[in-house]
Amino acid sequence: MRSRVTMVLAVVAVLLGGVLLVPTAYARLSDGDSSGGGGGAASTVAAPSPTPPPPPTLAAGPVSVSFQGDFFSWALMDRQTGKISGSPNMTATSSTESMIKAWIVSDYLRQLGDKEPTASLKKAASLAIRDSNDNAANEVYAAAGGSYRVPPGGQPGPVIQRAIKICGLTDTKRGNVPKYEGWWSFTRMSPRDAVRVGDCIADGKAAGPKWTKWVLSEMSQVRGTTAAKDQKASSGGGRWGIIDGLPKSITAQGPVSIKNGWTPINYDGNWHVNCLAVSGKWSLAVMLRYPIKSGLDYGAKVCASVATQLVTPQPGAALKVPQQPLGKL
Repeated sequence: MRSRVTMVLAVVAVLLGGVLLVPTAYARLSDGDSSGGGGGAASTVAAPSPTPPPPPTLAAGPVSVSFQGDFFSWALMDRQTGKISGSPNMTATSSTESMIKAWIVSDYLRQLGDKEPTASLKKAASLAIRDSNDNAANEVYAAAGGSYRVPPGGQPGPVIQRAIKICGLTDTKRGNVPKYEGWWSFTRMSPRDAVRVGDCIADGKAAGPKWTKWVLSEMSQVRGTTAAKDQKASSGGGRWGIIDGLPKSITAQGPVSIKNGWTPINYDGNWHVNCLAVSGKWSLAVMLRYPIKSGLDYGAKVCASVATQLVTPQPGAALKVPQQPLGKL
């Protein structure tokens, strides 16, 4: 009798143990199964953070302006790859005007090496860039070895020849106006060569290791507008053009160094306007000739428009340039 009772109790104990163990095991399995529908708490896995888009920059792309004048050409260098893109006529030339002053100053300072210029020449170098002062530029040009006494029809003077050699220029030539052949301002340069000069200044070949940062800093501090009050007989406000076409998302990345050139030329009745800007990533040049009656603002707007259209990625409609004559912008 006792043995039967004992056996029955043992069987009942086994069955009860199984009933208690199975739900416990099931619960444990359910807790570890994130796909379970109601047994346990589902675990979560954090989604990877999206890769942020690259910061805006300037890149090759279509440019459309309703230009009214004799000459419109532009070029853009990707300074990371050295690739140059631009308008179909980016190898055509026009007079550099004051745009070449950035090279003149760089050429002079590079020749000094580690030496300091005199206080007057250093001030002249600064004024030549910041205020586009012609008298100051002439002083630096002479100190760099430049001369206005060159034989007619010959090669460019030594300052310009060094630009051709050091910066790898292929289109730059001596001015072709007989009365002004030796003048630095009448040096003929293409936008393709102009962006090479910008890159040459930024990478240190133009001014050398001691003076490159100084030149770029001076170029970033160009001052004055196109307004009549800022335009003098031998100097003028030159902070306009490409710099006005860049969004804050680009200018906030670091200083943009610029040097413009602009002169109303009587012999052809045109404004000769050139815009050069360089950053750590790109070098952009726009060169123009158009009727004097259109005014300096017209050329400044063309340069700004080209820069705006090359911004990538385009941040929105606010930066889209209306396709209408620039005189109406």
